[in-house]
Amino acid sequence: MTGAVPNPAEVFAAVAVVLAAAVATAAARTRDPVRQAVVLSALGLVLSVLFLLVQAPDVALSQLAVGSAITPLLILLTVRAIRRRAAQQTGRKPEGGKGSGGGG
Repeated sequence: MTGAVPNPAEVFAAVAVVLAAAVATAAARTRDPVRQAVVLSALGLVLSVLFLLVQAPDVALSQLAVGSAITPLLILLTVRAIRRRAAQQTGRKPEGGKGSGGGG
């Protein structure tokens, strides 16, 4: 009994589609904006690979630049600015500084 050997490119594409669906679901379920930016960056990378597999290198390059780098960076900068502004309005120090000042 000899079965048909699956094409490795098709197997890799199927794995990439499943991985993209899983990462997209994780991005939708993540509530923290900073973590969501990281997950969106991973989704951009997975989609870039998927676009390469379907022979769309120009789209893959655009997705890599926009989806994996620029959009997450803009999200992180926006969250930082919002947290800074909120901290200034309440008179507190912004979160995420260099430690909690606990000494050592």
